[in-house]
Amino acid sequence: MRRNRRSASHALSHAPAAQPQVRRRRAATFDPLLVEVFGHLFASLCEEMGAVLMRSAFSANIVERRDFSCALFDADARLVAQAAHLPVHLGAARASVAAVVETVRTRGPAFADGDVWLLNDPFAGGSHLPDLTLVAPVFLGRGERPDFFLVDRAHHADVGGPYPGSMGPAPDGWSEGLRIPPVRLVRGGRVDPDVEALFLANVRVPSERRGDLLAQHSGLLAGRARLAEFAREYGAAALAERAADQIAWTTGLARAAVAGLEPGVGEASDELALAGGGSARLAARVTVGGGRLEIDLTGCADQVRAPLNAPRAVSEAVAFYVLRLLLPPGTPTNHGVLAPLTLLTRPGSIVDARPPAAVAAGNVETSQRLVDLCLAALDPLVPGGLPAASSGSMSNLSWGAVHGAREAFTHYETHGGGAGGGPAGRGESGLHCHMTNTRNTPIEALERSSPVRVLADTLARGSGGRGAAPGGDGLVKSVAFDEPVRVSWLSGRRSVGPRGARGGGDGTPGALHVQRSPRARPVVLEPQDSVELPRGAVVHLRTPGGGGFGAP
Repeated sequence: MRRNRRSASHALSHAPAAQPQVRRRRAATFDPLLVEVFGHLFASLCEEMGAVLMRSAFSANIVERRDFSCALFDADARLVAQAAHLPVHLGAARASVAAVVETVRTRGPAFADGDVWLLNDPFAGGSHLPDLTLVAPVFLGRGERPDFFLVDRAHHADVGGPYPGSMGPAPDGWSEGLRIPPVRLVRGGRVDPDVEALFLANVRVPSERRGDLLAQHSGLLAGRARLAEFAREYGAAALAERAADQIAWTTGLARAAVAGLEPGVGEASDELALAGGGSARLAARVTVGGGRLEIDLTGCADQVRAPLNAPRAVSEAVAFYVLRLLLPPGTPTNHGVLAPLTLLTRPGSIVDARPPAAVAAGNVETSQRLVDLCLAALDPLVPGGLPAASSGSMSNLSWGAVHGAREAFTHYETHGGGAGGGPAGRGESGLHCHMTNTRNTPIEALERSSPVRVLADTLARGSGGRGAAPGGDGLVKSVAFDEPVRVSWLSGRRSVGPRGARGGGDGTPGALHVQRSPRARPVVLEPQDSVELPRGAVVHLRTPGGGGFGAP
């Protein structure tokens, strides 16, 4: 992901974004040095929240893979700062704060110091069910309205449903696990035992789930303490002003970056592979002009009876991320990115799903492909071009104990692939690209947390597309199970690989093969599939390579 960020920024390095003209409400007090200092202060607060969360958590998915994100929002629910965590989490978190604010407004009770709200409902501020989001109002004075909101979102390795890991080929949302609208988990600093008991009664390995949830609360407590320390040193009013300055500065940079694009219209389309041989069309149309960037996704297919649907919050995260790629290095990431952006979606489509759509893979598959489509549509409007398509899949593999296993366990993991080659050079190999920013699970940690043996874990040599700047290679991984398991596989790439750009070749698609015994013939799974396997079975994973850039 970092390689692609540099490439996109490099393509606009001579745009007027480097010296923005910012409209300021408080010109007399606005100080660029303070913008820089407080930008780091706010971001460091979010990083500290993440460090506490990670070090307090129980599951390998959070401790090792770091599948979580932390952010700070102002009193108006605008993003002020975030840690360098997952773009798909942070771009969609705005909807979580808005959902909590609306719940309090319509249902009550009023926000109170020490309260924390929990949600995962994809249609009320969430992204997909395993992502549990905590929202904490922060009061720095005697006002009745929160001064800030702290948010952390973490992917839990299970939230119930028929598939261990809660990331299976569900046809609808009712089959995906426990759906939680905004509810108060913590009241006055104390965890509500009834809400906690209801959650834990619906998940596998409840001790691990409880540990991860309390780790999220610990992260919020650390952020609250640090924010209170800032208020004592600088004053609550000054913090609010500095937060507004952050947003104003980024607003100017975003508008300048869009003004530096070539006016015009670009289009791109692709297909998401469905189980059974079908596909769902994705289409992006971008329009640049009048100081605005419009991303039109209304041409995407209707929502499907498969987990590839995405709520609008996820599509908003894609648009936010794509525009953020075009901004100069060092730009604060906050609500100001949205200033010149318009996103068009069609309710009931695969990118603006409505209940009871299944959405587990919309967050991890559809989002990835939308980024590549938006970049491909923007490519002719950017001097020098943008990178080719990256792997376009998080290659989601989850497993858990079934009848006959000697212990309870679940595990979920996304896998890196090849990054697209671009104007700045060849794509990186084996990298978590674009909307994900997690790590892999170290073999030692994986074998300690689950009854598995890793037989192979290396690069899929030659899987990147050819080009003047070749695409990066995907991964090859083989895992043997020492207990009976149910394995689930979610991907959107089956036969068509990531597209090359400006004459570059396509990367190869990915696949998952299962081998029920050492002598059995490997069988390829459907793009969204789940199968129960006996002790001794092996799965063989291959992830897509990135597209190449430029003619070889």
